[in-house]
Amino acid sequence: MKELGIYIHIPFCAKKCDYCDFVSYDNKSELIDRYVQALKNEINNAESNQYIIKTIYIGGGTPSFINACYIQEILSAIRGKFSIGEDAEITIEVNPGTVDKEKLETYYKSGINRMSIGLQSANNEELKLIGRIHTYEKFLETYSFAVEAGFNNINVDIMIGLPEQTAGDVEDTVNKVIKLNPNHVSVYSLILEEGTKLYNSVGAGFHTCSPEDAERTMYWSAKNKLEEAGYTHYEISNFAKKGYESKHNLDCWNQKGYIGFGLAAHSYLNNTRYSNIEDMNKYINNENEHIIHETQTPEAKMKEYMLLGLRKIEGVRISEFKNKFVDNPVYIYRKELNKLVEEGLIEVDVDNIKLTDKGIDLANQVWMEFV
Repeated sequence: MKELGIYIHIPFCAKKCDYCDFVSYDNKSELIDRYVQALKNEINNAESNQYIIKTIYIGGGTPSFINACYIQEILSAIRGKFSIGEDAEITIEVNPGTVDKEKLETYYKSGINRMSIGLQSANNEELKLIGRIHTYEKFLETYSFAVEAGFNNINVDIMIGLPEQTAGDVEDTVNKVIKLNPNHVSVYSLILEEGTKLYNSVGAGFHTCSPEDAERTMYWSAKNKLEEAGYTHYEISNFAKKGYESKHNLDCWNQKGYIGFGLAAHSYLNNTRYSNIEDMNKYINNENEHIIHETQTPEAKMKEYMLLGLRKIEGVRISEFKNKFVDNPVYIYRKELNKLVEEGLIEVDVDNIKLTDKGIDLANQVWMEFV
């Protein structure tokens, strides 16, 4: 049987963050019940016989905003339809301010074994500025509840490059997270997405974002502190204690297949990338359809494998590339690789093609060579 991942999209929030451009809503709570019913219908109508599920990732939106019984129902529908691996990683995203101890205990009893908590910053003024509903103190309460509920695989999200944020602010946040000793930490740079409230606010001059060199200083400071604390930097934005790397994310970067269920959820199956519709009314009326974004040629698949693989700190293993595609990537991409080596952005050894420190800072420039 083929191994497969599942992504579940919950598009509801208590409040939409000022930087968020995901398909999510803070004003459609009355549709939650109908949405979950439609989601279960989509799961029940999926083809499943040839797959064994390796990972399940429940994201959003804010999955922890809806009643825990809905999460139980969704997981029951998945278990009723698919074969779930004994060691499957089952993750749920949680925002402080939307959970209590009872809800987290319900998640744990439902078989969820990994939790991703969106801290973003330990500075309450920064949290308020980007539109988060919680405080650092509320995060600490949520983290404590998660540990008491039985979770020992917890990720904490941190954001850098926020408006008015300083290197000292980031250092303080990282130090406080390290003291909690989570198994996984994600460090994401703010991306101002057009049309978001924060984009408009910065564009109007009400706030100033960190210059690129300052944001890079924040990144390397966070990286160094996390590595000193025993975390392995295994992907550009991700750090983990040994054995706690995100299986879901690694499978995506290794070009493994997954099915997305829910409004606007994306899938990658049989060399095809597609998504569900973004129209909530159609979705809850069970009028979903798949929108094809790409049916990959062998050449396109190889290029994408390079792009995704270079996100990992270990890079692309030449032997694994040859096992998957037969051809040698050093020969196929000799022109691109030679240029990038000369510019000091990548290095090539006996079995690896990977980014240098300079390449990590200029990753987009590297990836453009393969697009």
